Amino acid sequence: MADDALGLGGPGGDDRHRFSTDEELVRGYGAGSPGAFDLLVRLHQRSVYRLCFRFVGNHEDACDLSQEVFLRAHCGLAHFKARSALSTWLYRIGVNVCLNRVGGRRPATEELQEETTEDPGAIDPAEWLTTQQRSDALRHAIARLPPRQRTVVILRVYQELPHQEIATIVGISVGAVKANLFHAMGNLRRLLGEGDGT
Repeated sequence: MADDALGLGGPGGDDRHRFSTDEELVRGYGAGSPGAFDLLVRLHQRSVYRLCFRFVGNHEDACDLSQEVFLRAHCGLAHFKARSALSTWLYRIGVNVCLNRVGGRRPATEELQEETTEDPGAIDPAEWLTTQQRSDALRHAIARLPPRQRTVVILRVYQELPHQEIATIVGISVGAVKANLFHAMGNLRRLLGEGDGT
């Protein structure tokens, strides 16, 4: 995605060398430094866009959601306390924005059980994750997961975030992150198996 695809970040200038860390960037923004927020957008828009795209599955909606994430970040950055990394804070905003958007149009499906049993003959979701021609089926299966399971799968598998950071973003314990990921994989096995007619 081009740096200006979201329509939020200005053209690349000489701002980047003025801030060597996110903390300096946030301080620069708070001090009214020109271009600080545009630079923040340019540095983080790709990862925010990827997160949004994984929730909605199309470029147009992902761009709209990304803009909303950065709009909320712009409004809230003055109150950012740096108790977590800036990227973690942006991911948290992104997850909330995406869940609010997709919550009203989740595909109709039966209630998925939180407890699943391991079936050695079941499909391994990891195999599906590496098979390009099945990506649509996987995306639809992920969309059918309960919101917290869906969020954990997207953050862990696609964004490749560590369990601790996911816990901070979602507001749960590391143990709960691991449990949600385990249950999500079980549910994906079942959903992908249904898609295969097994």
